[in-house]
Amino acid sequence: MRAAVVHVIADAAVSVLVIVGLLLARTFGWLWMDALAGIVGACVIASWSYGLIRDTGAILLDMTPDVGMADKLRQTIESDGDTLTDLHLWRLGPGHLGAIVAVKTTQGHHPDYFRTKLAAYPSLSHVTIEVQSA
Repeated sequence: MRAAVVHVIADAAVSVLVIVGLLLARTFGWLWMDALAGIVGACVIASWSYGLIRDTGAILLDMTPDVGMADKLRQTIESDGDTLTDLHLWRLGPGHLGAIVAVKTTQGHHPDYFRTKLAAYPSLSHVTIEVQSA
């Protein structure tokens, strides 16, 4: 959605710049103004594109969307002496995260035990839990 908004705003801004450049070129004979408006427009689009790529690149590459959430999950799992051996966290959509959790336990806990502990995080919409007994 953000990409569509940025695209429309960038098109509108460049169109206004081109019109202003053409009017100045016609009114004052500044023929270079049209080229300057094109260069400024290209810089505006490049700046917005860079910001959009920077912000969405991590999502498109399925990188951990929230390091703080990963740390909270680790603390929650390890609070009773169990060990989090592997964690994959990714964004499913706005406000929804998916997680694959691998836990090594010496206390014989079952996946439902950890699922109950992780229910405290409403943003976790899809959780897969693997438990290994130590």
